[in-house]
Amino acid sequence: WDETHFGKMGSYYINRTFFFDVHPPLGKMLIGLAGYLSGYDGTFPFQKPGDRYEQHNYIGMRGVSLCRLFCAFLGSCLVPFAFLTVLELSKSLPAALLTAFVLIFDTGCITLSQYILLDPILMFFLMGAVLSMVKCNNCADRPFSASWWFWLSLTGVNLAGAMGVKFVGLFVVLLVGLNTIYDLWDLLGNLSLSLVVFGKHLLARVLCLIVLPLALYTAVFAVHFAVLNRSGPGDGFFSSAFQSQLIGNNLHNVSIPE
Repeated sequence: WDETHFGKMGSYYINRTFFFDVHPPLGKMLIGLAGYLSGYDGTFPFQKPGDRYEQHNYIGMRGVSLCRLFCAFLGSCLVPFAFLTVLELSKSLPAALLTAFVLIFDTGCITLSQYILLDPILMFFLMGAVLSMVKCNNCADRPFSASWWFWLSLTGVNLAGAMGVKFVGLFVVLLVGLNTIYDLWDLLGNLSLSLVVFGKHLLARVLCLIVLPLALYTAVFAVHFAVLNRSGPGDGFFSSAFQSQLIGNNLHNVSIPE
């Protein structure tokens, strides 16, 4: 059922047609990009579930497709993500293998990953954030090293990705935030560290876990509004001044008094 929504929104990006949705734009933008790269022209109407694609180039959006392959690829990444996360936490290969096999044979995970949905994209960033956080924690004995900076920054990138797909991504932000508070409290109690070093730790986390995700999240919306420059079903949710910037809108290029 949801393919009629997210497939249609992918078409809106390909046609640069403005629309409004309750979710942030990153997931739909990636779906549209996958369809565009595979040759889908954005003309299928997605009116109701089960409609045949007929002469439309469905290869980009369904079947053995780049879009479906894209979602399936991200869904399949959950298996190594879970394996590596459990391995880092438990240092137990059997536990990590058991976790991976549970996901490999999970019907729900397989089903969600084979359709044009936001769920596999969201779960990719959620689990990516958890894995990056755990990897960064395990680099605590060598702070400010290249690997420490890499995993800390990647955590911020995944946080932005999770929030950029659905607002439920804020829950992983809460998880990382609590982990960071615990980490900083532990560092503050370490009397062998000077306040200058603690300040560096605090600044690094502010930059990578607050500034970087917010900058990327904002950039997603900047791309969203830059791409969708034609009048569409979302015009009425915005002001007249905004509508005057959309090609094809009745108010396009009309002078709007302040």
